[in-house]
Amino acid sequence: MRMPRLRKRNRDRARQQRLLAAATVPAPRWTDGLSDVSIAGDPTAFQHLARTDLPAHPTTVAGYARLVREIAADRSRWEPLVRYDALTRWYSRLETGPGYEVWLLSWLPGQGSGFHDHGASSGVMTVVRGELVERALTQDGEQQRPLPEGTRRVFSSGYLHEMVNASLEPAVSIHLYSPGLVEMNQYGAAPTTAATEHRIDAH
Repeated sequence: MRMPRLRKRNRDRARQQRLLAAATVPAPRWTDGLSDVSIAGDPTAFQHLARTDLPAHPTTVAGYARLVREIAADRSRWEPLVRYDALTRWYSRLETGPGYEVWLLSWLPGQGSGFHDHGASSGVMTVVRGELVERALTQDGEQQRPLPEGTRRVFSSGYLHEMVNASLEPAVSIHLYSPGLVEMNQYGAAPTTAATEHRIDAH
């Protein structure tokens, strides 16, 4: 009894295997040894395209304060970037996100910001090296307070103050503004009308 169909299936399977083996060619070797896939990972992997292990961007004052604290604690992230400028305050943007930006500032002895506000931006700042002094105008008049290393300050829009390095050592601070800082109103001297202070001390 002949079984042509069975033999045909076997022949087709063997033919498919030969075609598959012939179509399998080594991946091209790029001149630099890299390709898009080797750099970025498998583009068909869902985990690569939609990671879920990344922290969400902060959207609250508490979240902003936590982010500033985490950045300040990671000294390897910001210390190599610090520069000092004898003519003006030095600053560099550290991070941006939806609705906020983070800046790194340095202060040589005697350098200050002058009295200013931040327009519509509120924010969080912390001193990560040295010590600054803040002068602020409140309903009770002018107040002055030292900001040693580790001090964090939270302020709302319209907050009027001045910061200066009154010590003999350089200082460094980290500032988060939300929304990103697009306006900074300077005042030549302390305004005569006291502004309402909005602040939360966080140590």
